[in-house]
Amino acid sequence: MSKRYSKYGLYIVLIGDLLILLSTFWLLFVIAPAAYDLQFKLLFSTFVAINWVTLSKITNLYSVSRTVRVSQLLRKTLETTFLHFLVTNSFFVFFDYEIFPIQKYLLFYAFFVLVIFGFRTSFAYFLRLYRKQGFNYRNVVVIGYGEVTKELEVFFRAHPEHGYKFQGYFDNLNNERNVLGKVKDIYNYAKSNKIDEIYCCLPYVRYTQIKNIIEFGEDNFIKVKLIADFRGFSFKGVDIQRFDHIPVLNITKLPLDHWLNVSIKRSFDILFSLIVIVGILSWLTPLLAFLIKLESKGPVFFKQKRTGKGNNSFNCWKFRSMTINKDSDHVQATKNDMRITRIGQFIRKTSLDELPQFYNVLLGDMSVVGPRPHMLVHTEKYSKLVQKFMSRHFVKPGITGLAQAKGYRGETKTVMAMQNRVKLDRFYVENWSFIFDLKIIFLTVSTMIKGDDQAF
Repeated sequence: MSKRYSKYGLYIVLIGDLLILLSTFWLLFVIAPAAYDLQFKLLFSTFVAINWVTLSKITNLYSVSRTVRVSQLLRKTLETTFLHFLVTNSFFVFFDYEIFPIQKYLLFYAFFVLVIFGFRTSFAYFLRLYRKQGFNYRNVVVIGYGEVTKELEVFFRAHPEHGYKFQGYFDNLNNERNVLGKVKDIYNYAKSNKIDEIYCCLPYVRYTQIKNIIEFGEDNFIKVKLIADFRGFSFKGVDIQRFDHIPVLNITKLPLDHWLNVSIKRSFDILFSLIVIVGILSWLTPLLAFLIKLESKGPVFFKQKRTGKGNNSFNCWKFRSMTINKDSDHVQATKNDMRITRIGQFIRKTSLDELPQFYNVLLGDMSVVGPRPHMLVHTEKYSKLVQKFMSRHFVKPGITGLAQAKGYRGETKTVMAMQNRVKLDRFYVENWSFIFDLKIIFLTVSTMIKGDDQAF
């Protein structure tokens, strides 16, 4: 695969994915008990294939850069597969028709995910090895010589698996070893040396020069990329918006700003909360209600104003674990807290007191996974003490979160403890994925089984 055929790599992956998808479905036809004629199998296979191609276009599954991580590829693949499952299954439900037994249907998707993960991982590592050997490369030059462009050179040289061959710099003010000439010399050099990409660093190149270089790139089929030095700012992604003809950089772009990610997370929240409410709370609530009322006077449920998404407050529900007291809205529970009842100690230790929050999830105030909601008084306090504390409220609060899964739960005795909790919350907000949510749920369940010394 030479560099001129690089674009065909994505077609290879698309065709491979479709072959795996259709082969697995035809395998399902073989093991399914009912018999289907050939015409039905072909029509259904066409629907499945079109569904996959359409959803992959929505999720940008095949729009990947050379530097994308394999984990990001697999995450996108899993998200597309999840949507494919929902759309295909919704089609059957809408027409009140069960084509396959649900057990075999789920088994198919589990098998499909394993096979396609293996294929995509193998292809990604093969392509990296192929590029590392000097094939499928891009000749690149950089305009502007300085700290940020020297870091870019280090990246190109340290990662040959991405397939970039760094040729040198063009700069008007420096004559270092790798500076090939002045900015005006780029035009002849790019033509005679078959340059594929030109990187312009904004602090070192004038606007008029960049405009001319972009026009030159368009006329000669050379990609021109701009480098802005944002190293001093902490943010995860950048999104370009246009106000008429004016481009504006949005440096606070988050994964859950995208409607598709929000839909996936909300669908999972509704499904998961309904399973817990119907399967657990339906019989556990009367039992705990009897034990709570037996030991102390007061309501079965405890509600408290907590800080939600966008700094909006909501009523957070829990099973009451304390005697009625006037300090509950501003004093955290501590170890050996005299306010906690005996049944309260048990439900707090096992986190059963948090289960009513699945009603909050169903209503849309909370999510299954997210930063834990704080009392309003603590939000006000720590927003003044902890830098970027409020950024954790870009998303809905959760019943569990990354900070809790990593051991930062319960009482926060120091500002440093809260800083560590907020750091993990911000990492979650900036790096959300559906797989990440599943991982946090698994870690939470694992911690509950082993026991947590911070739960009291």
